[in-house]
Amino acid sequence: MNKLLASTTLAFGLLAGASVSHAAGCGSVTIASMSWQSAEVLSNLDKVILEEGYGCDAEITVGDAVPTMTSMSEKGQPDIAPEAWVDLLPEVIKHGEEAGKVIKVGSPLPDGGIQGWWIPKYIADAHPDIKTIADALKHPELFPDAEEPSKGAVINGPQGWGGTIVTTNLFKAYGAEKAGFKLVDSGSAAGLDGAIAKGYERKEGFLAYYWSPTSLLGKYEMVKLAHGVPFDAAEWKRCNTVADCANPKENDWPIDHIVTLVAKPFSDRAGPEVMDYLKKRSWSNDTVNKLMAWMTDNQATGVDGAKHFLKENEDVWTKWVSPEAAKKIKASL
Repeated sequence: MNKLLASTTLAFGLLAGASVSHAAGCGSVTIASMSWQSAEVLSNLDKVILEEGYGCDAEITVGDAVPTMTSMSEKGQPDIAPEAWVDLLPEVIKHGEEAGKVIKVGSPLPDGGIQGWWIPKYIADAHPDIKTIADALKHPELFPDAEEPSKGAVINGPQGWGGTIVTTNLFKAYGAEKAGFKLVDSGSAAGLDGAIAKGYERKEGFLAYYWSPTSLLGKYEMVKLAHGVPFDAAEWKRCNTVADCANPKENDWPIDHIVTLVAKPFSDRAGPEVMDYLKKRSWSNDTVNKLMAWMTDNQATGVDGAKHFLKENEDVWTKWVSPEAAKKIKASL
C-alpha cells in the first residue's frame, strides 16, 4: 500500500500545491469490496486510482451488500462502497442520509442492474418476431427442456435468490405451464451458468433467468426479453417478490439503481478532486461485462482486472481524473 506523499516542491506553484493539499486531506480511506466480480474489480480500480493518482492510503475491506450499506448508514464506515445496490435497503439508506452518515455520489453503472429472462442472440436474430416473454412462450419448440424435449423450459436461478422468486411468480403470471413450458431449477449459481454456457456452445435454444452486469454476458451475447407491460410498483411489492404468492400478475422487472455510497465524514475531508473522481467514474454494463469475461478466462483477481482495464482503456478512465492524476497513474502502470 502506498504511503501519502509528505512534501512537494515550490516549482509546482499554487495550483499544484492546492492539488496536493486535497490529496493530503484524503488520508486513509477504506473501500468496500462486495462478494461479486464487478464490485471486486471496481473497488480495486478505486484503490489504484486513489493511491497512485491522489496520494490516498487506501485499504480494501471485504464485505457484502446488506451489512456494508447498513454499517455506512449507521456508523459512517467504511468510507466508500463503490458499487452499492441501494434498492435492496431503501429505508436504511434514507435514514443514513437524513442522519448525515452517508451520501450518494454518481453511479458507477448508469445502465443499472438489469434482471429478467434472456435468450441467445442467435435465436433472437433467427426469430425477430420474438421480442417479449409472451412471444417466446408461443414457441416451446425453440427452448426445449433437456429431459423432456417435447416441452419448453425456463431455466431458473437457485433457491434463495430474489430473482428466483420473481421468476417463479412470473412463470405463473404469464401462464407458461399452460403454454407447454416447465420451470427448471438450476440448483446453484454454477448450475445456472453451466446450463447457459453449455446451451450457447452447442448453439441450442434456451430461455433463462439472468442479470447484467456479469462476465457470462460479456462472453455470450444474449438478448433480454421485454415484459410487454409497464412496471407496477404496488404489484411488485404485493406479489411478484413474495414467495408462494397465489395469484401473481404480469409485471415488468424494474432496473436496480446502483450508486457509489460515500461516508459523509470522508466526503468532508477527501477534497474536491477526489469527490469529483468518484462522481465521474462510471462505465457501461457492456464494458464491465467484457472486463469480467477477460478476468474469468484468465483467472484474474480484482487487482489484475483493475490494472488490465487501466492499460487497455486509457480513453475512458482519463476522463474521470485530473490531468495531474492521470500522469501519475500512467507512470505507475
